[in-house]
Amino acid sequence: LVLSLAWLGPALGDEEEDGEVVAEEEKEKEEEEVLSDEIKEEDNVLVLHKHNFARALSEHRLLLVEFYAPWCGHCQQLAPAYAQAATELRNQSSPARLGKVDATAQTALATEFGITSYPTLKLFRDGNRTHPLTYTGRKDTRGIVRWMQRRAGPSATLLHDTDTAAAFASSEDLVVIGFFKDLQGKAAQVFYEVAAEMVDLPFGVAEAAELFQAYKLSADTVCLFKKFDERQTDFPVDPEQGLDMAELTRLLRVHSLKLVMEFTNETSNQIFSANIPHHMLLFLNKSSSEQLSLQDGFKAAASTFRGEVLFVVVDVNGYGADVLSFFGMTPDDAPTLRLVRMENNRKYQMEQDSFSDTAISTFIRAVLDGKVKPHLLSAEPPEDWDTRPVKVLVGKTFEQVAFDETKNVFVKFYAPWCSHCQAMAPAWEELAERYKDREDIVIAEMDATANELENITIHGFPTLHYFPAGPGRKMVEYKSARDVETFSKFLENGGTLPVEPPVVTKTPGNGTAKEDPSVLGTEESRDEL
Repeated sequence: LVLSLAWLGPALGDEEEDGEVVAEEEKEKEEEEVLSDEIKEEDNVLVLHKHNFARALSEHRLLLVEFYAPWCGHCQQLAPAYAQAATELRNQSSPARLGKVDATAQTALATEFGITSYPTLKLFRDGNRTHPLTYTGRKDTRGIVRWMQRRAGPSATLLHDTDTAAAFASSEDLVVIGFFKDLQGKAAQVFYEVAAEMVDLPFGVAEAAELFQAYKLSADTVCLFKKFDERQTDFPVDPEQGLDMAELTRLLRVHSLKLVMEFTNETSNQIFSANIPHHMLLFLNKSSSEQLSLQDGFKAAASTFRGEVLFVVVDVNGYGADVLSFFGMTPDDAPTLRLVRMENNRKYQMEQDSFSDTAISTFIRAVLDGKVKPHLLSAEPPEDWDTRPVKVLVGKTFEQVAFDETKNVFVKFYAPWCSHCQAMAPAWEELAERYKDREDIVIAEMDATANELENITIHGFPTLHYFPAGPGRKMVEYKSARDVETFSKFLENGGTLPVEPPVVTKTPGNGTAKEDPSVLGTEESRDEL
């Protein structure tokens, strides 16, 4: 308004002064609105600040609050799903409501609730301001709605008789029913807590004696009903120790998976989030009936290792084609077997593939007992690997170079597709040029997607390790700035940097929080495996 009046000022005379008055009045009005405890909404999401936060807590029994930053890309990506979830809950007349706080503007609230990353979601129950719950669900519309629904009402449906129980048990592919003789007891309460967290599964609960009899149960038991494999899996409640929330969650997750999973776009998230320490993989060409028949022996071996080893079939010409390079394989290598230790991505291979259930079981047991060495990938060294300023290492040559007692070796572990690796490549080349005539310093790199080392596991790219000269096979991880001068300072100081006062970098909006990459990705300076 002031700008528009400035254009007209010379023609209107005193109108410019009136414009300033109007602008001042608008400013006062805005300040009054901010100071008010009135709660406005945007797309059914409550807009909260320090003056209306207490009112929101008093008016809404269940309030999920997103603390966001306007500049945060992850917050912007979450916004449509968050608004849609708020609308769905509102349309259901749910007591659960969604709100949001601009944490860069409402710094007092951000400090009060310990906000260090964006977006952060916290649930406030029954007006309790001091102990909000951290949101643990998926950050999409369905995940948010289900998570809130479980907390708005009973997390498990009460089943009164055999008809309702039978209908509930067959209502979906996976259903959990807890049978408890006392629904107010500790075991039942733990069950309700698990149900509140595992929002992707329907949970029912029963205490009627006729239901215990109908399902041939004599004591408190949690039952998982499935439309595949063994159809029903029972988890009896230990009469002395009761139910453990973490253990019950783990058991339900493990047994919710098929005995043998097929690796597809739909199942990949289940497979990798199952928290099963080993994966046994059968690579085959599904267009070959001969190779398909190998699944029989594979499945026969699976039940013995349930919970310890996840059995997965990978179609080398289907969705699984994209993972072949991770194993150094091509479709022509099928059929073949690999066992992967998920903790460190170590891969194990039979000396000669044998697909009988006995052979598979024997091989797995030998790996679990530490009797089989991992199969390590290694590319062939380029002919000019040691004539370039940056020495090119592969699995076969790494030991002799990195642990040369006469050299200080600085190695970059990278992935060809890693944008952060590509960004620092010129600095690494310049560093190598600077030290190419130093006999005691070697600047090297290794493609960690094509080469593996027995005692070094690379979790993200780029990873920089320094191997100092001398005995003892020492290794130092470099974690500082990725520029030539800092690299040089590190090398000249024998693999250390002088201690300097910490620099506090402020984010836009005078905050110090960072983006939370759990929404749709990561914007940190290293690409994770």
